[in-house]
Amino acid sequence: MDVAIVTGSAGLIGAETVRFFAAKGFTIAGIDNNMRQVFFGAEASTEWSRRELEEKIPKYKHFDADIRDAAVIDRIFSQYGADIKLVVHTAAQPSHDWAAREPFTDFTVNANGTLSVLEAARKHCPKAAFIFTSTNKVYGDAPNELPLIEKESRWEVDPVHPFAAHGIDETMRIDQTKHSLFGVSKVAADVLVQEYGRYFGMNTVCFRGGCLTGPGHSGAELHGFLSYLFKCCITGTPYTIYGYKGKQVRDNIHSYDLVNMFWHYYQKPRPAAVYNAGGSRHSNCSMIEAIRAAERITGKKMNYTLIDENRIGDHIWYISDVRAFQRDYPGWKYRYTLDDIYQQVSEGLSARL
Repeated sequence: MDVAIVTGSAGLIGAETVRFFAAKGFTIAGIDNNMRQVFFGAEASTEWSRRELEEKIPKYKHFDADIRDAAVIDRIFSQYGADIKLVVHTAAQPSHDWAAREPFTDFTVNANGTLSVLEAARKHCPKAAFIFTSTNKVYGDAPNELPLIEKESRWEVDPVHPFAAHGIDETMRIDQTKHSLFGVSKVAADVLVQEYGRYFGMNTVCFRGGCLTGPGHSGAELHGFLSYLFKCCITGTPYTIYGYKGKQVRDNIHSYDLVNMFWHYYQKPRPAAVYNAGGSRHSNCSMIEAIRAAERITGKKMNYTLIDENRIGDHIWYISDVRAFQRDYPGWKYRYTLDDIYQQVSEGLSARL
């Protein structure tokens, strides 16, 4: 029996992982206590996703557990032992705005929780592939130092800069930059995952994600940019753009395409790997461009306000260079375009709302 343990299993990436690897024949142990509702309120609850997984995935078993509880996590891992071939750790406090409200909670969930999962894996299944969903926020606001040019609907990097053609690669520094407290807790977890790969020889990987999105996202104001934007457009809820004239650029990767990266890594794992993972030049948009798309697809006018003050540590322009992963795993390719993502996010929200 091949077992995959998935933390944050009812969230966007966790649930996509459950569906993907269950289809590959894995028995799935999902760990999720719906902390997203605690962070962002009832509208961000993932209970609907948990129920769907339990109803539709016969080989799925849910554990309502907190990743900070090392003893409980250890017991879950001990039930499956060496049958565990894969650990996908997606559980997190994901908002840099929310982190400033409760720094202790943010750090213990993101850093201590990751340590709990790593230690359980080292003890019970050290040969398993360990996949961690990190974030581009580990780079702090260093990307804002790039030479930027203002265009009609977006900021762009000066074409002469090495990052202009393909985006930001893994050489971007992570120190001497303002991260937000969320970025700090994720840096701690990111480096910890790498260290378990180097020090203990475990097959660990950090995927430093851009904007992860898809129809299964329970978007909220403080996290889930594209999902929440479309939700506001559909419902008429006022939407606020913070700074940079609404021209800040995000790359967006469909949850399936990210989980397909996980699958390729699982088949050929390597210790302490680090990859930027996002939509790259294949799939990216500014806030203004996303609003125009939402209005076009929903047929509704967006009720938004643009204010001058930007969010602390926010990126003006971030596009992921995914070529390092493509070099190591040349069989991986994007399945979904930006237009596909827009359409699916809109349809998924409309169905639930």
